[in-house]
Amino acid sequence: MSEETIRIGVIGAGTNTTLMHIPGFQAIDGVEVAAVANRSRESGQRVADRFGIPTVADTWADIIDDPDVDAICIGTWPYMHRTLVLDALDAGKHVLTEARMAMNASEAHEMLEASLENPDLVAQVVPADFTFQVDRTIIDMITDGYLGEVVVADLAVHGGFMNREAPYTWRNDRDMSGYNIMLMGAVFECFMRWLGPPTSVTAQTRVFVPRRVDAEGRQRVTTIPDHVDVLCEMASGPAAHLRFTELVGLMPEARAMLFGSEGNLRVDIGMSPKAGNGNCTLYGGRRGDSGLQKLPIPPEKVGKWRVEEEFINAIRGVEHVKHTTFEDGVRYMEFTEAVTRSAQTGMKVPLPL
Repeated sequence: MSEETIRIGVIGAGTNTTLMHIPGFQAIDGVEVAAVANRSRESGQRVADRFGIPTVADTWADIIDDPDVDAICIGTWPYMHRTLVLDALDAGKHVLTEARMAMNASEAHEMLEASLENPDLVAQVVPADFTFQVDRTIIDMITDGYLGEVVVADLAVHGGFMNREAPYTWRNDRDMSGYNIMLMGAVFECFMRWLGPPTSVTAQTRVFVPRRVDAEGRQRVTTIPDHVDVLCEMASGPAAHLRFTELVGLMPEARAMLFGSEGNLRVDIGMSPKAGNGNCTLYGGRRGDSGLQKLPIPPEKVGKWRVEEEFINAIRGVEHVKHTTFEDGVRYMEFTEAVTRSAQTGMKVPLPL
């Protein structure tokens, strides 16, 4: 397929799809965004007019059934991901699905199993890009022994002071989001790139703002937490403490600390909307130093957004998917579900599930 035009069908054309995926695909030679299906034909037509997409489908099934479509880009909310991925693979289509991968770990496992049953088809999850800028440097520093043995890891994500006027969105709707909570799974995906997966989770969660008003002016009640504290045992050795909250202001948007026997690293993570390259600052220090100093990131190690290029290259047999595989998607969905299970039962949850 390396010399053939690859035709993409888009199902769900929300913010990330219109900001990143459609322009990303259209910038690649030999790739055509051929069709789009959105929540309504009218909204799909607006996207088609904006990007010059030739076909607007009435339903998502029309996209999957189209014999001229080679690959599916799924931009819906998590509640549809499993259904669309399974149907797309069954129809012989490559698939790129928006994060979060699924509603729960069981759905993620079904999706992984379907992809393994179709090894000739590319299956990729849209990655969290917050730490692309520093990932390679951090991994190499850990490998090269800069920290010695990593013994403790902290991660905190702060959404600002409590806002009781914040609207009710799909992220607050368990029927749309499943076990996904805030940006917890996305940031933990970044954390796992450095340290690998966890072997256990102990969590407490709270819902401080249970009532919110939706876009139609209706008051809705959410059971999805707006504050989470997690203790993890990581397979690579360190004990980890993680906090995800929409209640804390005047603090960094997100900060990770890796404490080792010989040195420490601090990562200040920008949580701005998708820009493609992230916004991180890395600090480090070793035994005997007076403190942490800002560390340069070698230009050749600075990662960048290339999700659409990686997907197309994988279809063409040029490279393998790295960001993000279905296997890694299963790992962060197991973590996400373990947080809720632990919070509900008060018990430590071993992983993998």
